Amino acid sequence: MDTSSNRWVAASLAVGLALCGAAHAAGVSDDVVRIGVLSDMSGLYADTSGKGSVEAARMAIQDFGGTVLGKKIDLVWADHQNKADIGASHARNWFDREGVDLILNLNNSSVAVAVNNLARERNKMVINTGGASDILTNEHCATTAIHYTYDSYAMGNSAVHGILAQGKKEWFIIGVDYAFGKAMTANLTDCRAEGGGRIVGTTYHPLNASDFSSFLLQAQASKASVIALANATSDTVNTIKAANEFGITKKQTVVPTLMFINDVHALGLKQGQGMVFATAFYWDRTPESRTWARRYFEKMKKMPSMVQAGDYSAVTQYLKAVQAAGSDDGLAVAKQLKSMPINDFFAQNGKVREDGRMVHDMYLVEVKKPDESKYPWDYYTVLSTVPGDQAFRPLSKSTCKLVKAS
Repeated sequence: MDTSSNRWVAASLAVGLALCGAAHAAGVSDDVVRIGVLSDMSGLYADTSGKGSVEAARMAIQDFGGTVLGKKIDLVWADHQNKADIGASHARNWFDREGVDLILNLNNSSVAVAVNNLARERNKMVINTGGASDILTNEHCATTAIHYTYDSYAMGNSAVHGILAQGKKEWFIIGVDYAFGKAMTANLTDCRAEGGGRIVGTTYHPLNASDFSSFLLQAQASKASVIALANATSDTVNTIKAANEFGITKKQTVVPTLMFINDVHALGLKQGQGMVFATAFYWDRTPESRTWARRYFEKMKKMPSMVQAGDYSAVTQYLKAVQAAGSDDGLAVAKQLKSMPINDFFAQNGKVREDGRMVHDMYLVEVKKPDESKYPWDYYTVLSTVPGDQAFRPLSKSTCKLVKAS
């Protein structure tokens, strides 16, 4: 064989090997797609996520058929205990040793920030369905991180404009003293200024506080027409209960900025009636949401929170993206997700932006009076739909470095 023939054979072999390598890289790593639910499994946020989020993810995997690209889908979970170092330790182990391809839920903003940073370094997928702070798609954004269900800007913005429309302009904020509470307070302050309102005072309480009297007395003394709560779950429920006990709700309007159906269930309609807030999901809104929620109820004996509904939707959309991309590679899947419209029982008019924010319609709801509720978990009247591009922070105001300057 002459020299030119040798060169041709060598070149052909090189191309063939490169194509084989590319095909292998484009497939499923270690022959399994592994999803990890990293959530609060035992603390104050467990009811709205926790084991219910694991079950929602499991339902999505089963409904998808249990395989993708001919490979098995595995599900693992862990408790971050609302501590960033513990959450980061689980995430690092999952990414580096256990072959986890997607980390889901992250229902604590401090934990979510830590995991976003790890995902950025490793080009691994993260879909945050539980954390609220909008810093996750601003200064802590990552190419492979998606913020899915809601965020502090959308919750605050949607609720604020509904209350300001009632002519209530002076606000006092009671917030939880960590990343979420600080972000929500900043969002409320911005939204209030844009709408013509005024913040007359702010105070912060510890996470999972046992006594809210001193914080509520400050709010009462301010004589603000609105007391906004920048906290969540049991902290929100206990603040509202204490406000009712002190008679504060007779003269001042208490506005929860992050309220779950689980919280209304714990509070009861007698104490919760008339409250107006935003939500990303209500189980009784459409035939499709009712059908899925009743399946979930059969397993968990309670209706799903918006986070748990978001978990199911996020896992389903992730698996669709893996299928379409032909790979579980984080960068490839993130790129695919950002090109796909998202419409299902959870999200309408959904789209993942370049900053990782999944923009979708939100809903302004009012808690029913006891005599208006006709069956178990019949808790909300949907007042209006807030289009996603109005609910979430405009991309033009994003501080995410991934957003191209216009």
